Amino acid sequence: MMRLAEQTVAELPGRDLVEQFLYHEALILDEKRWEDWMALFTDDGTYWIPTADDQTDPDTRASIMYDDRTMMQMRVRRLRHPEVHAQTPASRTTHLVTNIIVAPSPDGDGDIDVSACFTMLEYRIEEQTIYGGRYRYRLAVDGDDLAIRNKTVHLVNCDAAHQLMAIYL
Repeated sequence: MMRLAEQTVAELPGRDLVEQFLYHEALILDEKRWEDWMALFTDDGTYWIPTADDQTDPDTRASIMYDDRTMMQMRVRRLRHPEVHAQTPASRTTHLVTNIIVAPSPDGDGDIDVSACFTMLEYRIEEQTIYGGRYRYRLAVDGDDLAIRNKTVHLVNCDAAHQLMAIYL
């Protein structure tokens, strides 16, 4: 069997486990269960939407969104505030996840890298917005438990002008 980093493909968590994890994440985002979504992240987990297709570092140029745990908590507090203008009325969303690919982390640290295509439909105030692209995850693995160490959202139109993104893709 061919070795990929320090793990073989056979040693990776089952594809079904990873798929169910991503589908579960999509569901709780659609249900606006923001605290449950944050709980999917490691304590040092990050969420990033770059502004350029070739952007490899959130510190080299502006990002559409770059949240660590503290920023996630602040954003969720704003989303939960009864007078939040950006989400009155609240968006309705559907996240679709497909083309899931699982690979061992090239760092050999026991994490796994996951890539998945996505489409997210958002409806708010008589307007529907469609986002699409590719998610890239670094997932921490502990037996059958997975946690998001990093989630990067590569939008197909990352360099376009966007309306305010108040919710997570």
